Amino acid sequence: MSSRDPILQPFQLKHLTLRNRIMTTSHEPAYPEDGMPKDRYRLYHLERAKAGVALAMTAGSAAVSKDSPPVFNNVLAYRDEVVGWMKRLADDLHEAGTAVMIQLTHLGRRTRWDKGDWLPVVSSSAIREPSHRAFPKVIEDWDIARIIEDYADAAERMKEAGLDGVEFECFGHLMDQFASPLTNTLAHPYGGSFDNRLRFAMDVLEACRKRVGEKFLLGVRYTADEVEKGGISEEDGIAMGHRFKESGLVDFVNIIRGRIHTDPAMTDMIPVQGMRSAPHLDFAGRVRAEVGLPTFHAARITDVATARHAVATGQLDMVGMTRAHMADPHIVQKVIEGREDEIRPCVGATYCLDRIYQGGMALCIHNPATGREAEGIPHKVGPAAEKKKIVVVGAGPAGLEAARVAGERGHEVVVFEAADQPGGQVRLTSMSKRRSEMIGIIDWRMAQCAAHGVEFRFNTFAEAADVLAEKPDVVIIATGGLPQKDVLETGNDLTITAWDILSGDVKPGANVLLFDDAGDHTALQAAQFLAEAGSTVEVMTPDRSFAPEVMAMNLVPYMRALQDKPVTFTVTYRLLAAERDGNQLKAVVGSDYMTDLRQTRHFDQIIVNHGTQPLVDIYFDLKPQSENLGAVDYEALIAGRPQTMEGGPAGFRLYRIGDAVSARNTHAAIYDALRLVKDI
Repeated sequence: MSSRDPILQPFQLKHLTLRNRIMTTSHEPAYPEDGMPKDRYRLYHLERAKAGVALAMTAGSAAVSKDSPPVFNNVLAYRDEVVGWMKRLADDLHEAGTAVMIQLTHLGRRTRWDKGDWLPVVSSSAIREPSHRAFPKVIEDWDIARIIEDYADAAERMKEAGLDGVEFECFGHLMDQFASPLTNTLAHPYGGSFDNRLRFAMDVLEACRKRVGEKFLLGVRYTADEVEKGGISEEDGIAMGHRFKESGLVDFVNIIRGRIHTDPAMTDMIPVQGMRSAPHLDFAGRVRAEVGLPTFHAARITDVATARHAVATGQLDMVGMTRAHMADPHIVQKVIEGREDEIRPCVGATYCLDRIYQGGMALCIHNPATGREAEGIPHKVGPAAEKKKIVVVGAGPAGLEAARVAGERGHEVVVFEAADQPGGQVRLTSMSKRRSEMIGIIDWRMAQCAAHGVEFRFNTFAEAADVLAEKPDVVIIATGGLPQKDVLETGNDLTITAWDILSGDVKPGANVLLFDDAGDHTALQAAQFLAEAGSTVEVMTPDRSFAPEVMAMNLVPYMRALQDKPVTFTVTYRLLAAERDGNQLKAVVGSDYMTDLRQTRHFDQIIVNHGTQPLVDIYFDLKPQSENLGAVDYEALIAGRPQTMEGGPAGFRLYRIGDAVSARNTHAAIYDALRLVKDI
């Protein structure tokens, strides 16, 4: 069956044979060290190569010039030392059977002058990009000549490192800033007409081809439709493809649709959960049909069925499944082995991308091994040396991960859950239609638990005696928490929680204050629920910005759902107290900036979102009876060694994880479980 699977067919790209049709497209997980792709970077890509991905397009993007400083932790392709690191990466991936390329770029205006060496930002106009805010210098002739040479130098470095080719980024970055009439105000020879605006890209391609020869692949990932009036149109994009083909300089194209100059534009280009899957696939197929160059594409192609359709219908030659491979690096291997049902789903949370745009490393919301390969955090655990009886209390994401890992290691596992269904806060989140895909985090773990014989006891509010009756060797408390709302000076009894609204336990009011002191998804989900029910809503936060934990791309759908409704956002004010005033509630409002400030406002409903308070009674009941007295050896946990803490009576070891420790997030809860239980 596998031999007939369209996505498992090899593809001949010029002189290079790709073993199947699945690739990871260029992306920067922000794993480099000092601008170099060292072990963390290499092992991340190697995990996917060993599992069968045909092509790894590294970097997103690697900088070719010093006046293109990364705004997050990108590879610095302008340094000679990059050759050795990329060679080690390429050699390892080639040995695993995977082709290796890298995306090169000059960011142009899509960076800041106060990064790197504090050089002026350059672009083909003085128009500022909203996202990165720098006002660029209009590029001069000597800048153009210098940067073209930098591109050629970088391409030559990558050939020396043994890569199979490079891809040039022509969307949002300098190449595209030249190509787009929205961002090019230059005169002849690099501005004005269509061909003049393409001249910079063509000059770069020609200079690079002269350096690397014909046996090194060159491709362009370009926006073939900016979806904005006055920008590159569909017809322009098709014409660009023809120009690339006619030049003889381009071996493949990778199709983008849209712009990335603002958070909303980038989110339309790289859709998040609740948005349409594979929204630009048909358009990429049109480019392939009309241009005739080998065509790659990626944009929320998260499942094998869609990838298979893209190849079988001739829309793509290579399918990018990048975020999907962050969730599960073993997709191709599981397809080959007939285990598609075991693929860990990408739920579209885009925790990965949002983290890098806040200066962190890319992490998957529910695969904590991604990006931690160098730390020894496994994607698949092995059998335990000794079978043990493990009791888990709580079937939220932390508890289910603990049960899954313990079951996979061969332990006997029993899970107590007070509710009639698993999921905890994730299930509550998934009740919102736009975030319904989050339930995949739970469903996948339940399927894995079933495969490993984990026993569940739902509708059971476990107490210490219930746990002890199981005669466990290890007890893991994953009871999560309940909303914490009693944070006011007075009037806590007059408020409700965001959970009350999302669960449907309390009906929305007509005029509502939502005091958000956590800055997470819960508040915005509640605000959307209220607004769609017809409420007038004020979201108030003491922070200098609202919803800081939601981050850029995930904020976009909320704003689109709220901005045409009577919803206002008030920052830097703190709700101090609530009082009854006739048939209304009086909110007493102050400020951290002016401690004597007092204002009053009237509402008919006040909601407080202040994280969760751990549910820990059972933990403290069991703690004095446990061998380790609940203690965790953090040095052993970080180093990946088994826990050996003692001090209590012989019997069982006790741990708590996730929100039962403190209010954090889904990734933290799952990571707690994996790195603890993998060594039990």
